[in-house]
Formats: sequence, C-alpha cells, structure tokens
Amino acid sequence: MTFNTIITSLPILLLGYILGSIPSGYLAGKLISNVDLRELGSGSTGATNVLRQIGKGPAIVVFLIDVGKGTLAVLLAKLLLEGNGWEVASGLSALVGHIWPIWLNWKGGKAVATGLGMLLGIAWPVGIASFIIFLSVFLTTKIVSLSSIVAAISLPILMLVNLHFTEFNQAYMAVCLVSMSIVLWRHRSNFKRLLNGTEPRIGKS
Repeated sequence: MTFNTIITSLPILLLGYILGSIPSGYLAGKLISNVDLRELGSGSTGATNVLRQIGKGPAIVVFLIDVGKGTLAVLLAKLLLEGNGWEVASGLSALVGHIWPIWLNWKGGKAVATGLGMLLGIAWPVGIASFIIFLSVFLTTKIVSLSSIVAAISLPILMLVNLHFTEFNQAYMAVCLVSMSIVLWRHRSNFKRLLNGTEPRIGKS
C-alpha cells in the first residue's frame, strides 16, 4: 500500500462515515413529531424506534435511507478506489457513522439497516439472504431484536456459502464477522429481556 493510495482513500472513508452518520431517524422524529428519539423508547435513532414512536410510514422511509447509506458508501469505494478491502473499509465507516454520529453526540442506531445496505453493496446475495432470514424470524415472533440477532449470526455462514461459488475473499469474511459482532454488541441490552420473555413485540404494548 503506497502513501498516495492512503491519501486518496482517506476522503472516501470519511465520506462513508458522513453518509452513515446522516441522522435520518432523529430528523424524522424532529420534523414529524418534534421529539428526540434518543429520549424515547430504546433511545435508538433507528427504524424500529421510529416505528414505535412515530409510525409505520416514517419508519419505512428511515429504513430505506439507512440501507442506502451503507450501499452508497460501498459503491463509492468500488468506483473510486482499487481493491475490495477499501469497499469493506468504507462500508464499515458507514456503520461507525450510523452508530456514533458526530451530529448527535455519538448516539445513533444499532447498525442493522446500514449493515444490510453494506452487504447489498459488497455481496448482494448475502444481503438478500440475511434479509429473508430477518423477515422470517420477525413474521414468526414479531420481535425485531431477535430477528436482527438471528440474521447477524447467519452472516458468516451465508458469506461462506456465497464465496464457495465465487472466489474466496478474506475481506468479505472479515466484514461479516465484524458486522455480526457489532450487531450482537449493540443488542446486548436486549439479550436479558429476550431470556426473561419481556422483550416487546411489534404490535403489542
């Protein structure tokens, strides 16, 4: 890796972070209901808390924006930089921005939607398969956190299967392991409620 490559890549990684840190959920709360999502419900600015506090329509818009942030960060790196390691790094930058946005005192969402967007940009079959797993668990349980956890755990397996039919890529496997770890860590407060049977379900108070 040359010095020029590093200098060229830094603005792309910074742009990935800025894209990820776009506070779509926070803005939805302020613009629609004049509330700060960080002070309501789970305190997350992600689509799930938007759904619970504001409504289905805004939650869908926030979800799509958050997915788009991850995908766009990866695609920009693919277009402007050489080597799939940079697209992975740019995608992770978007995840970091979503979780710790500079605009909101470092308090953002749980990275599920933005992580999905990143996967769609890196290896779309894995992204789609993980989303199907998420939906399957959610439609069965109506528990978003459990659906996110199961989908995250499936990522390394799905990527391994995908790479079996293509060329093995260490960077892609690594990003799945990192993404899984991030999602599980961000949902650490949900584990106890899941074990106690007190985790809220969508559609029930």
